[in-house]
Amino acid sequence: MINGGLALPDGPDPRRVSHTPPTLAGAGLFTLPNLITLGRLCAVPTAIWLMLQHRLDLAFLVFIGAGISDALDGWIARAWNARSQLGAVLDPVADKALLVSVYVTLAAIGVLPDWIAILVVFRDLLIVGGVLVLWAVGLPPRIKPIFISKANTAAQILLAAFVLLLAGFGFSAPLLLEVMIWVVAATTFASGAAYVMQAARRTAGGTS
Repeated sequence: MINGGLALPDGPDPRRVSHTPPTLAGAGLFTLPNLITLGRLCAVPTAIWLMLQHRLDLAFLVFIGAGISDALDGWIARAWNARSQLGAVLDPVADKALLVSVYVTLAAIGVLPDWIAILVVFRDLLIVGGVLVLWAVGLPPRIKPIFISKANTAAQILLAAFVLLLAGFGFSAPLLLEVMIWVVAATTFASGAAYVMQAARRTAGGTS
């Protein structure tokens, strides 16, 4: 290689290597986005304890803080190219752990109907079970969020935040709350059914 009239040895320029952004696999375990995600995971027992102590006002603040941290770690991972395989797995696990824990605890203390918490948990167990079954039969699923699933997640987050806000700060909106509960129920059922249909097509395609 000729650079400025001087012959340089072949191979990577060390100046360029030092500025190469990390890849998804090589970003490391203890990146800032991963640490933020771990913090959000630690918010799960905190939120549960606060709800069991009927401090739903503080639980609401913890829940909102977790939502902000979710957006923050995603932005940092993209902007700093600090994505990692651990983060790709840990982020949805932390989100789902917090959301399911909030629904189950709110139902346990009588703030949400039992049936909506059961439906939310059953939908997630159905999806996880389906993924494990497909892996077991040698048909690893192509995990790709669909629109109804994204809509369901948004509806579940809004309902959880709304319930914590109402119960924590003494507000009342029974009609709106009832509507939101049924929206969550409908989207939870629809997204679960959509994933079941996807799994059925995947199985049929893999065995044909």
